[in-house]
Amino acid sequence: MKLSTATLDSLQIVAPSYDRTAVTPGIVHFGVGGFHRAHQAMYLDRLMSEGKALDWGIVGVGVLPNDQRMAEVMAAQDCLYTLVIKHPDGRLEPRVVGSIVDYLFAPDDPDAVLARMVDPATRIVSLTITEGGYHVNQVTGELDASDPALAADLVPGATPGSAFGFIVEALRRRREAGVPPFTVMSCDNIPGNGHVARKMISAFARLKDPELASFLETEVRFPNCMVDRITPVTTDADRDALAARFGVEDGWPVVCEPFTQWVLEDDFGGVRPPYEDVGVQIVEDVEPYELMKLRLLNASHQALAYLGFLSGYRYAHEVCQDKLFVDFLLGYMDDEGTPTLPPVPGVDLDRYKHQLIERFANPEVRDTLARLCAESSDRIPKWLLPVVREQLAAGREIGRSVLVVASWARYAEAVDEQGQPIEVVDRLRDKLVERAQHNREDPLVFISDPDLFGELASDERFVTPYRAALGSLHEIGARATLEALYSGSHD
Repeated sequence: MKLSTATLDSLQIVAPSYDRTAVTPGIVHFGVGGFHRAHQAMYLDRLMSEGKALDWGIVGVGVLPNDQRMAEVMAAQDCLYTLVIKHPDGRLEPRVVGSIVDYLFAPDDPDAVLARMVDPATRIVSLTITEGGYHVNQVTGELDASDPALAADLVPGATPGSAFGFIVEALRRRREAGVPPFTVMSCDNIPGNGHVARKMISAFARLKDPELASFLETEVRFPNCMVDRITPVTTDADRDALAARFGVEDGWPVVCEPFTQWVLEDDFGGVRPPYEDVGVQIVEDVEPYELMKLRLLNASHQALAYLGFLSGYRYAHEVCQDKLFVDFLLGYMDDEGTPTLPPVPGVDLDRYKHQLIERFANPEVRDTLARLCAESSDRIPKWLLPVVREQLAAGREIGRSVLVVASWARYAEAVDEQGQPIEVVDRLRDKLVERAQHNREDPLVFISDPDLFGELASDERFVTPYRAALGSLHEIGARATLEALYSGSHD
């Protein structure tokens, strides 16, 4: 049966036990993708199932053209969707989530988005807009206002089109109306995501309305948080399995691993949902947890993605069932990632690292290496290069990190080791591929982009192993390079 409010009572799977007509909006969320629906929306659904947080319903907002499809599915399904947890033993655990109560496609009705954001009932505006959505210059750390959407929003009197534009305009209208500002809650994989959101949105506001920027910097709260749940892209096979095994036709279900974690700084401008009642860790300082996740989990994803793809694998679980790669990943985490971490309260790092390998090796999640290889220009500078710089500053090992960077450069050549094309997905694709295709005659061309790599191309401590690693990838390939350099290195 098609998923809708009318069919809830007929479903053979867990569905909202609460009265969705009693749920009222309290959060506006930009970027309703798989991760948000597997994570933040799921936690609220858990709260609502306990009879709590019924005044914290989510209104999703899409600002990009490809969000049109989500708008259509959400409208057809009364904003319901199925979250399917994939256990390693093949068991599927589906649950219908009902915490999203409306979805607005901003290009069709920007005034409706602003009206919802200005409404005093909206007390949180949350974001999963990807790393690139914050428009950070990777080297200077300042706002890159050259994006066409931002430039259009800076035109006097313009109707907002970007997340930043909507947030700033809504805050301006709330201030004029005497309505307290909402809290802006970034849930993206960025170190200090709350700090980054404050800095970038304030910088944007300063270009548009300096007085409002000062208000925003002092009066609006931007809590940091760390979020974690592997959520691969939904496939037609996932839709078919849901229909065949459970009788549910869902236009856009979400699949994910069993593990989930959310560490949230208690820094809100007003009230917030009682997230701690459903397992969210509410802390004073998120940084140790986010660095652990970014430099161990996220950087390890990059460490396995390019080398695994070039070696002929296509899924993360295939890579992490190969001892050669497992040894390499643990070696990176132990010898390069971990030394850059502060103490992480309440976490056994050794157990965490081995748990990561187990999570990556879950054959049911089927997380594609293509997904992990995408948007590398936003990921490598934030997740891996800080490790390189800290290790260099301390005179410690960087060999595995350097090989990961070299494998990205080799992958960006857009041709695999069998001569087959690689579809490079990145907002900087054309520039990256053009540079990478000159790797053989100029081994340093790829890392000579200061916007991505800063000063590393002039640091011989990085350049010498990088040149050797790239040369080896060209001469003997990814797997043979790993075998030559790191086989048995972590027994």
